[in-house]
Amino acid sequence: MKKITLLVIALFILAACAGSNSTITGDWKLISYGNPSNPTTAISNIDTNIKFDSKGNMSGNVGCNGFGGTYEQKGDTLSFSAIMSTMMFCDETMLQEQGVLSVFSDGVTLQIQLSGDTLTITSADGASVVHLARK
Repeated sequence: MKKITLLVIALFILAACAGSNSTITGDWKLISYGNPSNPTTAISNIDTNIKFDSKGNMSGNVGCNGFGGTYEQKGDTLSFSAIMSTMMFCDETMLQEQGVLSVFSDGVTLQIQLSGDTLTITSADGASVVHLARK
């Protein structure tokens, strides 16, 4: 009976761990950005995408310009390097792009909070956040 109980407990723990995703790898959409106490909601009619792959590359578009670079996740910290972006002018989305890309600064260590299918990235000084949801 003890063996069966231990087996059931072990299977339960494995199932719980398999369902959790502690990495940011995958496709995300922008929910909001800006001031942590009053973030700006992402423009609703704009399809946004930020992708983090398992090899440390990231790419995305939060309105008009494509961007990409590399990232490193260590537990609850995240850092970016070599972020590049196209430079087209876009009336409606420029503030949204600037707000998001300003957080993704090269060489700065950011705090992340991963909770289920939501990811919050907080700037090093705590003055800005980016809220994402898994696609």
